[in-house]
Amino acid sequence: MLRKIRIALAIFFFVLITLLLLDFTGSIHAWFGWMARIQFLPAVLALNVGVVLFLVVLTLLFGRIYCSVICPLGVLQDLVSWFSGRRRKHRNRFVYSPARTWLRWGVFVLFVVVMAAGLGSLGALIAPYSAYGRMVQSLLAPLYGWGNNLLAWVAERADSYAFYSVDVWLKSLPALLVAVVTFVVIFVLAWRNGRTWCNTVCPVGTILGVLSRFSLLKPRFDVSKCTGCKLCARNCKASCIDPAAHSIDYSRCVACMDCLEHCSQGAISYTWRHASPAAVEAKHPGKGSDGKSPAGTPAAAESSAVSRKPGSAASDGVSRRRFLGVLGLLVGTSLQAQEKKVDGGLAQIEKKRAPQRTTPLVPPGARSLREFLTHCTACQLCVTVCPNQVLRPSGDLMWLMKPEMSYERGYCRPECTKCAEVCPTSAIRLSDFAEKSSVQIGHAVWIPENCVVKTDGVSCGNCARHCPVGAILMVPSDAADPQSLKIPTVDEARCIGCGACENLCPARPFSAIVVEGHEHHKTL
Repeated sequence: MLRKIRIALAIFFFVLITLLLLDFTGSIHAWFGWMARIQFLPAVLALNVGVVLFLVVLTLLFGRIYCSVICPLGVLQDLVSWFSGRRRKHRNRFVYSPARTWLRWGVFVLFVVVMAAGLGSLGALIAPYSAYGRMVQSLLAPLYGWGNNLLAWVAERADSYAFYSVDVWLKSLPALLVAVVTFVVIFVLAWRNGRTWCNTVCPVGTILGVLSRFSLLKPRFDVSKCTGCKLCARNCKASCIDPAAHSIDYSRCVACMDCLEHCSQGAISYTWRHASPAAVEAKHPGKGSDGKSPAGTPAAAESSAVSRKPGSAASDGVSRRRFLGVLGLLVGTSLQAQEKKVDGGLAQIEKKRAPQRTTPLVPPGARSLREFLTHCTACQLCVTVCPNQVLRPSGDLMWLMKPEMSYERGYCRPECTKCAEVCPTSAIRLSDFAEKSSVQIGHAVWIPENCVVKTDGVSCGNCARHCPVGAILMVPSDAADPQSLKIPTVDEARCIGCGACENLCPARPFSAIVVEGHEHHKTL
């Protein structure tokens, strides 16, 4: 029963956190945004003392429940390990292995050092919630977007507008490569050895492992009932049960309850740390004092445990049907024609390219570049919900995978605060729309050699017309001739760096007016 409850809660958290990272509308955050805020590292960086204390107390009571229920990366490893164990030759495949203490603490110390030094991008490589967020954003989000577009296409032909199409594009090649490598490493480790990543690499698992040693409730051996079948150790994906010594390494135990499920003798129970054998016996009536169940011998117990597994033939059939269904969906979606942007003469419009900025742009509410990089975990939630496609993971080595702003596809609208609403670490903090409109994150700079007034000799003024704060004024290009073509001039004191001018500039591929970021944001 305990294992079923744990699995149900794990699925609940895993599905909803995944949807949080996929939901480009931001509607799911209104109900379940708290699931991102109770992740361990975001709570620490946000200085959310209440959540941190809750997770500490939870671990001291129940052990590393966080790792097996709340952490999406932990649940992902369990799923991969479960599918691996469905193969007939790989059932009951785990064996006890001593803890690699030097590796665990070496990685943890390195993680703390790089985070304290402001190199959060390096720390985010192994932070569990951040790693899972990047994998979802880079690997699953395109499939989710294509599926949404397919539904929108079908609904439109049924005169329904319940769905709307979204652009699916590669936001950052470095972030994609990091996500692929991370997924491959975690998949291989989980497929072969279960929870290796959690117990050797993950810094959250290391610190919670220290607390779990003192948890009040934990799996506990009743030596008088143990028949030495070793099914508990052979099904422990954390490889922390030593059946010969009848001991459990509680710093690595994630309280998955698999050992309880497979012990047919009732020799392991999840009980109070100082519970008496009599109390354990009361929890498992019907077992003999000699440690044997009515089933008989240890071999019979093992064969019984194996026989409870579903048939491999049926499983293979279901897997094939699921694969063909997903393949059909992908093929059908990929056949949808991509609409090209054209001008009035039906010539294809060249796409904009990002300029080289001296200082990167970070969202209003970040306060400063350094503060943003220190608190951001690169979980990609803000990138997912940005409706204007302004945010994307950075490819710069100094702040790799941290969100930065660029205006090739849209600009930062004053009436939007989606990124601040979903940020679990308070790296982006905005109280209202008025505050956002008064924050200067950068200033616009005019580049004459790109402007159509200079290159084509035509009148434009698009940047001035669309500036929401009136920071751009058109003046004659020749001061001595008031009738000459007008060029833009920027009032840096009024510009807030929203990027409307850069985005709506007709120059291609580089805009004639670009926004340079400020390391410290100013309030106008």
